[in-house]
Amino acid sequence: MSKEVSIFTQQKAVTVSGRRSALAETMSKGNVASNRRIATNTNGTFKKKIGKAQVGDTIKGEFNCIIVNALPAVSRIFYKEAYDADKEATLPNCWSNLGDKPEEGAADKQSANCASCPQNIAGSGGGTRKACRYQRRVAILLEGDPSGDVWQFAIPAKSLFGKGTGNVHPFEEYVKYLLLNKQAPDTVVTTVAYDTNAETMELTFSPVREVSDEEYELVQQAQQQPEADMYTKITVAQADGVSKLPKTEEAKPKIERSEEPEEVEFVEVQEAEPVKRAKKEEETVDASDSLVDSVFEKWAVEDEE
Repeated sequence: MSKEVSIFTQQKAVTVSGRRSALAETMSKGNVASNRRIATNTNGTFKKKIGKAQVGDTIKGEFNCIIVNALPAVSRIFYKEAYDADKEATLPNCWSNLGDKPEEGAADKQSANCASCPQNIAGSGGGTRKACRYQRRVAILLEGDPSGDVWQFAIPAKSLFGKGTGNVHPFEEYVKYLLLNKQAPDTVVTTVAYDTNAETMELTFSPVREVSDEEYELVQQAQQQPEADMYTKITVAQADGVSKLPKTEEAKPKIERSEEPEEVEFVEVQEAEPVKRAKKEEETVDASDSLVDSVFEKWAVEDEE
């Protein structure tokens, strides 16, 4: 794993050591409060967070990591309400981890599948944008961290697609670039950096070097951890520590319609008390007569009157 590769900006051996506590691994399973993530900020910095608390110093501009896991397809995520930093975070109204259909945990599914969803139409999000946004969540190791701790990193939509220059690319093209060069996201150290030429906060990805043998052992260990899978998905709070449900519209009464008239079943009149009608001589209607006979008899009487 230490061979020089021409696509890298540098290549030097990195020796790391360290053990992952078996007890820590056991106790951390399913512990929402201990989820680790790298958060992006609008000022061009990154923050390491465990739960809601920042740990360590703010990272300026860029950081190096090894991508240990990602889903085979880009995810989709939809919020009905616009983002407000002052409001409590809520779960998305609807989301799809593989971008094909809403997840079972979504409280406000917008369609049976993503292809025909009204939130997937250009203009549904204002202008030419779609209301349902693309997103990637990847599980990463930080370069130089011997602990083997896995972190979650969410890649925003504007950093996923497009064309790069040289060995610097948006994420989806970056993965293709590595594969074409007989590499993979988990065999190289990647630089994640803010694009200083972009008008908005967009990220770029570029390969630094191949991982060392010691790093590759950490990668393999990390890929067996439950977080490596959990951090790649949008879940009902497992990875984000968010449990508040979004606002949903009240269900409207369901109206059933048909293009063909329904057949009306003929119902016989049950025995009942005789019904009297005013005439010079009182007559009673035998309730045992059929409903049709009764109707015709009534019409005949009305004509006589």
